[in-house]
Amino acid sequence: MSDLKFAQSARRNLLAPVLLAFLILGITLALVMRFTPHKTADLDILHTTVYPAHTVFKGESILVGHDQGQDDLYVLTTLRITDGLRLPLFLKDFTATLTTGDGQEITTSAVEKDDFANLYTSFPALKPLASEPLLRETMISPGQSAEGMILLHFPVKQDVWDHRRTAILNVDLYHQGKQAVMISRASEAVPNPAPKVAN
Repeated sequence: MSDLKFAQSARRNLLAPVLLAFLILGITLALVMRFTPHKTADLDILHTTVYPAHTVFKGESILVGHDQGQDDLYVLTTLRITDGLRLPLFLKDFTATLTTGDGQEITTSAVEKDDFANLYTSFPALKPLASEPLLRETMISPGQSAEGMILLHFPVKQDVWDHRRTAILNVDLYHQGKQAVMISRASEAVPNPAPKVAN
């Protein structure tokens, strides 16, 4: 009985297809890197104003000196967001983190649209400082910008703000995550000097 021999197909040389696949992958990655912007959006703080408020709550005791005080600082910062993608951006939320001079971190969420009226009623001097707000759920078209005020509340005295280490504004986008920008001291408004009175 003779030995059975099975014909074996010749092994194909896989080197050429593998090299071709790597070449196509490399070209694809190069095109993606070339045409995809490196930044989702440009964030610019245009102007910042602070409003310190001190509220005294009358105590129930008739003893003098039993009233309680509370310090609040409202930070009105104007932000411009420019869409750097070829897709629209959708604004989800605004938060900020204040790092005090001693390293304490205080995080706050921006005042909601429905709370502006009550806040301006409680603090009438705040309203003249305010401008058109930049609202959550705003859509920014590709290549376009949106600009507006973001109102932040920190339960601190102005001195804490003035001696801060940093203040970071975070913009949370629906599909592109979170981006941050520093609220610099250079963006803060310089108070107008008192008018001189002629003698």
